[in-house]
Amino acid sequence: MKKWIYGAAAAAVVLAGCGMQAEKEETDNEVKVPIMSEGVTTAIESDLINAEGEAIGKILLTGDKKGTGIRISAEGLEPGVKAIHVHEKGECTPPDFKSAGSHFNPEHKEHGFENPKGFHAGDLPNIEVDAEGKVDLETVSQYISLKEGHPGYLLDEDGSAVVVHEKADDYKTDPAGNSGDRIACAAFNKK
Repeated sequence: MKKWIYGAAAAAVVLAGCGMQAEKEETDNEVKVPIMSEGVTTAIESDLINAEGEAIGKILLTGDKKGTGIRISAEGLEPGVKAIHVHEKGECTPPDFKSAGSHFNPEHKEHGFENPKGFHAGDLPNIEVDAEGKVDLETVSQYISLKEGHPGYLLDEDGSAVVVHEKADDYKTDPAGNSGDRIACAAFNKK
């Protein structure tokens, strides 16, 4: 897992997939980029692994005042619509990824954007994997955070994980939207 600290303008460049134009200094797991605008943004990247434990892509989390951006870039997945959720523990033990625990749910709500008793802070919109088994997209959540002290803080002592499920989330059925097995996982832990 790599951790970056950089300005909001650099975050937009990374999320747009254009690469970064600024010089950067790399250390073991951290990349520091000169601040390009006001407000520091933190980003953390982790490998997305499949049930065989093989890296099939990356998930990048970026934090700023507007929320947390989640970018998934992967290949080797079955085509179709898939659920993606943030889970409560930063552990991705194949093949079933049950080590990631339940959905990230600090407010103890039920699952699903359409559930009147929901939704979990870790509920995210479905993703679509193309016919070649690839996905490259991003979303933003205001309910999760990379900022310590925020109620949706992801990097607590046991971390968190982003998990891809085999089917689409129906956005209403508790506890996981009938989304099926966990097929890929990326762990995020505070270093």
